[in-house]
Amino acid sequence: MQIVYDLNELTGPLRNPVLTIGNFDGVHRGHLALFDKVMERAKAINGQSVVLTFDPHPIKVMSPGNGPPLITPIEQKLKLISNTGIDVIICLAFTLEFASMSAEDFVHDILMDRLGVREIVVGYDYTFGYKRQGDVSLLREMGDKLGFRVHVTDPIHLDDAVVSSTSIRKFIQQGNLVAAKKLLGRDYQIYGTVVKGKGRGGRLLGFPTANLKPVDELIPKKGVYAVTVRVDDKDYCGVANIGYNPTFGDDALSIEAHLLDFSENIVGKMIEIKFIQRIRDEKTFRDVKELSDRITQDIEQARTLKQTLFKGLKT
Repeated sequence: MQIVYDLNELTGPLRNPVLTIGNFDGVHRGHLALFDKVMERAKAINGQSVVLTFDPHPIKVMSPGNGPPLITPIEQKLKLISNTGIDVIICLAFTLEFASMSAEDFVHDILMDRLGVREIVVGYDYTFGYKRQGDVSLLREMGDKLGFRVHVTDPIHLDDAVVSSTSIRKFIQQGNLVAAKKLLGRDYQIYGTVVKGKGRGGRLLGFPTANLKPVDELIPKKGVYAVTVRVDDKDYCGVANIGYNPTFGDDALSIEAHLLDFSENIVGKMIEIKFIQRIRDEKTFRDVKELSDRITQDIEQARTLKQTLFKGLKT
């Protein structure tokens, strides 16, 4: 698998490239269907499967500060795409200059002259070019003239809902991680560095926590969750709290994870937290003892969930 960040990095022509284009935020089941079709067609014509995506997300360039939080930061997005078996990922810088390119010029200059595409796979609602003036009809028309085939995939429905980044984002913000998982095809996860906290977890409450400084933009709804935490390529069961620690009167959002039966110092390490199921809302307790008692209950609930959800993980 090859990742290309600049078309000048291509040292030679791609072999019968079959390509799909998009932002692919979340790399969800709908995107996976596109990738499967690309790989199927590439195999049929002895070609290479290619994904063309962009960084940053176009909305962050066209409307700074107004875009939704991304489901997958760029590093995670590229990793998830590479895990599908795609041969080549092209991740181009999205700029205002790039955004001003007409749909016709994009097809001529990028898809044909630079990439030499043989076939293109896009979703039913695909648009491209300056002010999204290009659509599936234009792509098919140009394909007929220039000699490339266009395949259009239908929307993916699950539980009477279309799989989309918008729906997934909504579920995560609502704390409905089970529904989000159905559309993503995996548990929602965030990454970050463990930073030194205020020391309350172990010292006051008896439950040491890893305090996360996330790289992700999309954080689930405040509350307590059953999670798995990956540390040094090993998975551990745990409980995570997202919130403002109202019992202590804090005003800054924190993400803390208690790993079950784990005592190592991991400050400074990168970890991954997968959200399995929401346990409860964040609430204010009368005192430290009441909070500690409730954390004990949360941990016991996580241990119970572990029996069916966390099989095979270290505990």
